[in-house]
Amino acid sequence: MPLEPVEPVEPVRFTVLGAVRVLRGDAELEPGGPQERAFLALLLVAAGRPVALGEIVDVLWGTDPPHSAVNVVRRHVGSLRRLLEPGLAARAEGRWLLREAGGYRLVTDAGSSDLVRFRALGEEARRSADRSPARALELLTTALSLWQGPLAAGVPQRARAHPLFEAVDRERSAVLRRATDLALRVGAPDLVLDELRTAAARHPLDEPLQAGLLLALTAAGRRPEALAAYEAVRARLAEELGIDPGAHLREAHDAVLREMPGTGTGTGTGTGQGAPAQAAPPAPPQPSPSPSALSSALPPPAQLPHDIVGFTGRRAELDEAFALSGADAPGAGTVVISAIGGMAGIGKTTLAVHWAHRVADRFPDGQLYVNLRGFDPSGAVLDPGEAVRGFLDALGVPPERIPHGVDAQAALYRGVLAGRRVLVVLDNARDTEQVRPLLPASPGCLAIVTSRDELAGLVAAHGARSLTLRPFDAVQARAFLERRLGAERVAAEPGAADEISELCAGLPLALACVAARAAAHPHFPLASVAAELREAHGSLDAFARTDASVDVGTVFSWSTRAVSPAAARLFRLLALHPGPDFSLPGAAALAGLTVRRTRPLLAELTGLHLVTEHQPGRHAFHDLLRAHAGELVHERDTAADRAAALERLHHHYLHTAHVADRLLAPNADPLPPPPAPEGVHPEALADDDRALAWLTAEHAVLLAVVESAAASRHPAQERIACQLAWSLEPFFDRRGHWHDGLAAQRTALDAARRLADPALEARGLRGLARVEGRLGLHARAVPRLERALDLFAELGDDTGRAHTHRSLGWECDQRGDLTGALRHNQVALELFRALGDRAAQASVLNSVGWYHALLGEYRHALTHCFEALTMLQQLGDRYGQAATWDSIAYAHHHLGRHPHALLGYRNALALLRDLGVPYVEADILVRVGDTHLATGDHESARAAWQEALVLLRGLDHPDAEAVEARLAARDGHAGAV
Repeated sequence: MPLEPVEPVEPVRFTVLGAVRVLRGDAELEPGGPQERAFLALLLVAAGRPVALGEIVDVLWGTDPPHSAVNVVRRHVGSLRRLLEPGLAARAEGRWLLREAGGYRLVTDAGSSDLVRFRALGEEARRSADRSPARALELLTTALSLWQGPLAAGVPQRARAHPLFEAVDRERSAVLRRATDLALRVGAPDLVLDELRTAAARHPLDEPLQAGLLLALTAAGRRPEALAAYEAVRARLAEELGIDPGAHLREAHDAVLREMPGTGTGTGTGTGQGAPAQAAPPAPPQPSPSPSALSSALPPPAQLPHDIVGFTGRRAELDEAFALSGADAPGAGTVVISAIGGMAGIGKTTLAVHWAHRVADRFPDGQLYVNLRGFDPSGAVLDPGEAVRGFLDALGVPPERIPHGVDAQAALYRGVLAGRRVLVVLDNARDTEQVRPLLPASPGCLAIVTSRDELAGLVAAHGARSLTLRPFDAVQARAFLERRLGAERVAAEPGAADEISELCAGLPLALACVAARAAAHPHFPLASVAAELREAHGSLDAFARTDASVDVGTVFSWSTRAVSPAAARLFRLLALHPGPDFSLPGAAALAGLTVRRTRPLLAELTGLHLVTEHQPGRHAFHDLLRAHAGELVHERDTAADRAAALERLHHHYLHTAHVADRLLAPNADPLPPPPAPEGVHPEALADDDRALAWLTAEHAVLLAVVESAAASRHPAQERIACQLAWSLEPFFDRRGHWHDGLAAQRTALDAARRLADPALEARGLRGLARVEGRLGLHARAVPRLERALDLFAELGDDTGRAHTHRSLGWECDQRGDLTGALRHNQVALELFRALGDRAAQASVLNSVGWYHALLGEYRHALTHCFEALTMLQQLGDRYGQAATWDSIAYAHHHLGRHPHALLGYRNALALLRDLGVPYVEADILVRVGDTHLATGDHESARAAWQEALVLLRGLDHPDAEAVEARLAARDGHAGAV
């Protein structure tokens, strides 16, 4: 079908708000001065998320804000509101610039901000890249055309150095690298050459970008210019960094010398695998994939947390770190940073992240980060296997290619990193054994590990280097306070500043809490702050103990006294949250409040550094603060209050997950959740896209809640663990998170057996069997399904029997027993008809038709499938309709009705492309090619198979080999296989 034209880019200004288009640097209504321009630019690059007041002050004044900074910001807010909405009444908030989450948020969308449109075009290109590279390239070049000058031109340089602006610049480079990949694939290098030259001059040490320029120049017939560009960047790398070109650049140079430019720089996009259709389940995963065959089409991972604005101190430690990560160090082995002696709150993570950001450009193949939660007070230490699987996912390894077992997964991870230059940050490690599977083996990689443990095993066995952090001395502590409070304020009371440093024991975390409170009261003398702290019973000696989580010191007690009673209660209850982080609705559920009432309380805690917003909308504790909150909640809240808070939290996640389950799998049979207690407000999920987004964001939390509810050994909570695990099944299946699904289903089955409830045990057996089947563990899955079927029969649960028969049918299909598969689905169909379950009946009608077709009974197949299609259209089930059109087309093809078959396949493909299910799309494209071949249209057949091959290669799916054989046979004029 012809490509739809991309909407042209009109040279209009910031149309809705009449303000600066940040990506262009021009203006229709110019803000009054440099500070207002900087403020507006910061709001715009935040792209609709709130910007904290402290962040605004940092951008406008840097290290030396005036005492009146907050009042000046408020004046700028009023001025900008009147600029955006002429005639707005004084002190009115207006529609566009809103006070939110302790800061300000500018409302933007794709019609009012080039940045939002730029990102939307990039996302649309990502979805289109596999099925239509030309379309994706058109979208990316349109996105790049939005840039008509430096980012935030006219804004002071100090403001442009803020990480938010730097992050947008990195996004531009990433999009350009993706566009370069696609331009080389479709043979149109001239479309990106001008942009590449400009970007390469702006980022001379970005090796993937330089490699793309070399390949594009060579593809455009400009080999001498490519060779000159390589020599220029090689000399610059040697002069400025003392290193040789990396793998990307060397491979591009080799291609130039051969005059055979490659097809990409390895920085393009890819499409994840969607859920399998009922009619054509996915092939079982391969247990031992070859690392060399795994070629990620995703952009390089960039998982580092935000760097600290205005990082202070640690000059000597940074010099030592840079020496460890110098030109020769990565080749020598793994480099480790670890804090010896169990010193908590010393700033290990802050230093590691700052160091990683400073050297990230030396690792063009990406940066990986994970918080291993080694000393989390809740005991929720991250399993190494879960961390490895997260890294493999970030590196673009399809879920079905991840083997079973941590050792095999770690071996695959090391194989994928072979020959790459990747920076890996392993934060808050428990011990050497937790870290070992996550260490890269490639000499071009650098691993930075933080831990309270000495990690002597890494030093002895892996040649790791230790870097010990100690508390700030008086000079460093003074500099820290000056950075947070202003040099003038500290200089005015040097004695008080020194006393604060001493009472905080030189610990950065404690100093940050005290500085946050002092900054919130700029007119308080520092002497009064020191006196309050002194009266709160002394110093933080307990921080130096290896069991520091037992007593986190008096600074935190002093800080919590500064918040309102409601915020203090929320702080305590948050210690009960089992996840690695939490959202605003999750916090509201714990407190039994609405989101609206909880938002200012969470902002209050964030403002005093008692919790941090480490990602937009995601909050977390430092371990020590979580431990302190845990002590407080056990001291000040009754056991009944704590149990009620956890009950609300568990119900919040269960009820929201239940809604998501119904959206993703309308033909499933989830147990209705029990009534929610008062104060629980499940999140509203309007459609399956919202459901997937929520499940993705809460993925780790939901797994932790399953474990937490099961570990309570309270019958009502264990039942919640079971129901939550089963509600997550469609999500895990759709996204291929079968290893996580296996853990959750095992927990659910164990809980069901402890409850001695046959109905729950039957569901638990079926849930575990299904995920075992996805992992190819059929010898385990079939007996569980047979036992579940017996239990459902004893209980008289015909719905449970019907769904179990479908699962047994799928297992028969995997063994090649098509007659058995048909028989099980026919039994399920009769049961669903008797039950009057139209959604399930429609789905299984298509499955029955599909198996009739596979057995050569095509007219029976059409009868069942057309009945299914009518019902699915009435139900609005697009996924089921796509699978049914595929079955109908398959039957028509074998009846010799090739035009009817092609029409059916086109209908299926249109639905699947809208839903984003590449594996099933590729499967159908193979059959489209077969139909074209049957009509004698060899060129159309080849085109369909080639399109399928692109999709399968992007998924690294083993079916690609069969498609390659078809193409080879066609090219050899031997007919189709």
